[in-house]
Parts: sequence; structure tokens; C-alpha cells
Amino acid sequence: MRLVALVESESHVCCRYRLTAFRGALIAAGHTLDFRPLPQSLVGRFSLGRDLTSYDAVLLQRKLLPQWATALLRRRVRRLLFDFDDAVYLRDSYSPKGFSDPKRAARFRATVSACDLVIAGNATLAAEARKFVPADRVIVIPTCVDVTQYPLASHSANDGVRLVWVGSSSTLQGLERFGPTLSAIGRAVLGTRLKLICDRFAEFPDMPVERCVWTEASEATEIAACDIGIGWVPDDPWSRGKCALKVLQYQAAGLPVVANPVGVQGDFVRDDITGFHANTTDEWVNAIRALAAGAALRKRLGDTARAEVESRYSVEAGARLWVESLSRLTTARMAG
Repeated sequence: MRLVALVESESHVCCRYRLTAFRGALIAAGHTLDFRPLPQSLVGRFSLGRDLTSYDAVLLQRKLLPQWATALLRRRVRRLLFDFDDAVYLRDSYSPKGFSDPKRAARFRATVSACDLVIAGNATLAAEARKFVPADRVIVIPTCVDVTQYPLASHSANDGVRLVWVGSSSTLQGLERFGPTLSAIGRAVLGTRLKLICDRFAEFPDMPVERCVWTEASEATEIAACDIGIGWVPDDPWSRGKCALKVLQYQAAGLPVVANPVGVQGDFVRDDITGFHANTTDEWVNAIRALAAGAALRKRLGDTARAEVESRYSVEAGARLWVESLSRLTTARMAG
């Protein structure tokens, strides 16, 4: 199948993790995958799809177009796919207008209804799409990581532990809300420090912060140089649709993770198996204290987490789902 993806940009994190990562496996299975930037101008939107008729399928990634543009695209292409990894039918956790947005919701319904296949990043997102289309037109392909790019953490005994958080300026807002708990951890577990891998930084009383400017080339190594990954998100409708990429990154490096069990974080992090759930400040402090005191515990949980990523959330695992889905789509079209 000749597949072309309409993306915000090839360097965008969603494109890199949800499409580019699988390109080699798709080619090996006999498919092709090209990328085109999604036109931003009105003229470009009116022309959308006219130059894509040679492709077997067009994949729209994450972007919700005006309903008229979606209708034009649907009429002009052979097959239409939609891939999304956020609750794009809502406003995000930090919007002053609240979560509900009738315009987004209407665009989402029109988009998924127009598609031959919808690829959702998790079960929460898939359930939302299945409100508008038959269940067999929606599949879950989680965001995956290339485990081979992550060295394993050493988990040597030391006098203090290094927590790690990786993200962007937009998601740092969430960590800043979590600041009082980080400060409590710093006071209760002496020697603890926090490495922030980001393009913007924050300070927290009583919690020393190491600033690490994010780069694609150094990200995996910087994560693996730490001891414990932390994942905190607001418990709200937007966050329940997140795909928890950062948690998978920590686990790929063999780190135990402490996280509040919101959305898929509750699936990825399992108590005393791959890390610990924590909701209250006391639960966070106790989890970090236990991990700080035991290098062997950190290694046991981290090794299990790494193995689970390899089997379920690696690029190889995701590629198998993509190949199977495209094969079913081709077979269904031929049968029709």
C-alpha cells in the first residue's frame, strides 16, 4: 500500500514517535510511507487531496480540519485514515475556557466518521471514536519507543537519588502544579534531586533541580543516567486521554516509575512490579523513600518495566500492529 501522511511537520514529536518510527518496518512489509505538510492557507485547504490521488491511502495525523475540508479530502482520496494520541475533541488541562468545546467535538465527529480506519493511541481515545463509527473501524496502536536507543540505568548504591522528568514547556505547567509535593519529597528524602529535561525550567523549594536542555540526540542517555522516573498529570478528561510517552521512556531506560494512576499511567506503572502508584503527598514521599533506600528494588522494578516495554510498547510491537491493520484494510477494500 502506498501511504501518505498529512502532518504538522516531520520533526513534530507525534510524527516521529507514531509514524516515522515504523517507516522501516512498513517498507519491509511492502508498503511505502511519504509525508506531506498539512496546508495552512485557505487556498491550500481547498486544494487538499487533489495531488494525492495516486496514493492508496491518506493519513491525517491529529489535526481536526474544518468539516468542509474533511469532506473535500474524503471525496478526493481512495482511503482516509486518522491517527491521534490526545483528546483532541477537548481543550487541554490548562485552558481557561474549560474542557468542553463544541467546535472541536463536531470536527472530531466529522473526521472519524469520514475515515476508513481510525488509529487511537489508547483505549480511552478509541472509546470516544467508537461513539461515531463501528467498533471495527477503530484500532489502538500505543505510542511506542525504540528500546535499542536507551541504555540501561546502572542503579548503583549512592547517598542520594536523582529523579527525572522529561517534557516540554507546555507540559511543564503540570509539573509546576505538582511543586508542593516535590518540595515535600526534597525535605523528607535527603539527597534527592530532580533532573528536568526540557526547553524551559522551574525551581522548587527544598528540591534541587538539575537543568538539562532537551535534545533528541541526548535524551535517552540523560534519562538512563537517573534513578527514578516521575509521572504526574492532573486527574482530568484531557489527561485521561494522554499516551504517557515519558513513562515509557523512563521504563525503556530501566527506571522504576512513580506516577499517579491517571489514564494509561495506571496501566504502565504497576505497584511493586514496575514502580509505584501515588496520589497523596504522603504516598509520593513513601514511594520515593523506599526506592531511594534500595538500589536492588530499583533494579528489579526497572528491569521488569524494560521487559514490558520491549514486549508491548517497542517499535517492533507497534510495527506489527500497523502491518496487520494495513493488511486488513487492503483485504476489506478488495472484498468490498
